[in-house]
Amino acid sequence: MKGRKPKPTNLKVLEGNPGQRPLNENEPKPKPVAPKPPTWLRKEAKKEWKRAAKELEQLGLLTQIDMATFAGYCQTYAKWREAEEFIQENGSTYEIPKYGEDGELISVYYQQYPQVSQARQYLEQITKLCAEFGMTPSSRSRINLPGQQDEVDEMESLLNKKSHK
Repeated sequence: MKGRKPKPTNLKVLEGNPGQRPLNENEPKPKPVAPKPPTWLRKEAKKEWKRAAKELEQLGLLTQIDMATFAGYCQTYAKWREAEEFIQENGSTYEIPKYGEDGELISVYYQQYPQVSQARQYLEQITKLCAEFGMTPSSRSRINLPGQQDEVDEMESLLNKKSHK
């Protein structure tokens, strides 16, 4: 399929259908019940699963059929954490000494650890997968959950009172 990938109808509805295009009434609507984490996930991935799945299930954005995509997000998150921890412990570069024929040190080159580019790639993947579930600030800003408009933020209320005086 060419062009921009279509946005799921439930996300369009939550965003208030800003494009005003007809919604796909025949789109499959699986029950918003979070799947159990696969047993093969890394330990850190399972922690992230438990943390994020509960929130996404409450918002109706995670279903049984999303298991593979969400597992991919959690597994990538665990790999990113591992790469970042390595960089924190070891730095981002290491020295490569160059010796002459006589064994004398000529110069030192610095090489970037593979974990640096891996961490960057993992973070790009995480960001893309997060957007699929409304887990980034920009994707979340387009979501309009029913019933939340009526809730008044206490701080916003105080600020509005002071600005009207």
